[in-house]
Amino acid sequence: MSQRFMLDTNVVSHIMQGRDDGLLSKLSRLPVGQAVLSSVTLAELEYGLHRKGQPDRLKNALDQILLRMDVLPWDQDVAKCYGAFCVTLEAKGINLSDFDMMIAAHAVAVNATLVSRDKAFAQVPKQSLKLAIW
Repeated sequence: MSQRFMLDTNVVSHIMQGRDDGLLSKLSRLPVGQAVLSSVTLAELEYGLHRKGQPDRLKNALDQILLRMDVLPWDQDVAKCYGAFCVTLEAKGINLSDFDMMIAAHAVAVNATLVSRDKAFAQVPKQSLKLAIW
C-alpha cells in the first residue's frame, strides 16, 4: 500500500475554511484513499461545529471532506498503541494534549504520516512518529 497521510484537526480546519490554496493543491494531487482522518479528529471537528452553532458553510465543507476521505476507527489496536506511545513520550518528558496524543498514536498504529501544523508535534522524536508539516 502507498503511504497514507492522516490529517490532524488543524489541517482539516484550514481545508474547511478554504483559505489555503497550497494545502488544497497538495491534497488534490494525492490519490484517493491516501489521505485519511482519525475518528478522534472527526470528533474534535464535530465538537467545534456544535460550539459554533453548526454554520452551514463549515458543515458543508466538512461533509465534502468526508466524501473524499476515509475516517479510520479508533479501535483496540490503536488503544494498545496509545498506551505504549504515551509511556514512551512521557519517559522523554514529552506531554501533548489528550487529543493530540490519541491522534498521533492513531497515525503510528496505522503507519501513516501525521500531517499537522501544530508545533507541539515537533517535539516527538522522528523515530516515534512520521510527521509532515503542510
